[in-house]
Amino acid sequence: MDGTVVVHRKRAKQRAGRASSLPRHGRYPELVPLLLSVNIGAPLVSEHTWAGRTGIDKRPQEGPVELRAPGPKHVEGIGSGLVGDFVGDRKNHGGDEQAVYAFAREDLDDWEQRLGRHLPDGTFGENFTTTGLPVNDALIGERWEVGDDGVELVVTCPRIPCRTFRGWMGAKRWLPTFTRVARPGAYLGIVRPGSVRAGDEVRVTRRPDHDVTVTTMFRALTTDKDLLPGLLAAEEFLPQETLDQIARRENYAADVAR
Repeated sequence: MDGTVVVHRKRAKQRAGRASSLPRHGRYPELVPLLLSVNIGAPLVSEHTWAGRTGIDKRPQEGPVELRAPGPKHVEGIGSGLVGDFVGDRKNHGGDEQAVYAFAREDLDDWEQRLGRHLPDGTFGENFTTTGLPVNDALIGERWEVGDDGVELVVTCPRIPCRTFRGWMGAKRWLPTFTRVARPGAYLGIVRPGSVRAGDEVRVTRRPDHDVTVTTMFRALTTDKDLLPGLLAAEEFLPQETLDQIARRENYAADVAR
């Protein structure tokens, strides 16, 4: 196991017993939520047809990493919210609503058991590998403060797996398997920029008054389209892409009913 990861896990265990003002919810109420690692990826050039140029190979960083809003998602955008991180397909990935990708170490550990292989922090292309934080139970629009530099983030949407992820993982029927489990991790927007580093505490500072979680939204966008209208309970927090999908669904339903 990478020495950096070992140090970070020791730090997490040492801090887990501290008192915290975090509202307790989800799977890990006994732990202080932390960034176990902050991961960035350089361009990966591969001969595989699925790859092209991608930044999915994220590696834990020593020291602070600067966060700033990357601007809209488009071909000319800077992509990632982390300075030094590479986003290859800027038409479909990155941008303000997908500035940071967070995934729970506890879920990576579960996938290690399922796949029978070691999955270092960053394996799923996540920028934040967290511990003690119920990422998939987070509400859309939920606010997080990270570390001591005033960084504030907002939960925007789930990660939808793509063919690059499938090729990178190299596991049989990876996309349907990952989708069925429905623990996709969360994309975050950057409300207040600043620097973060491994070992920083994550504090949930606001939970909106609705019940649309990351997992609920993921299922609505993938396996259960009938859930799409229910996402409007979180309408003020939804990305425009999702609002457009809901509108198309409602228009289709109206056409069928005529």
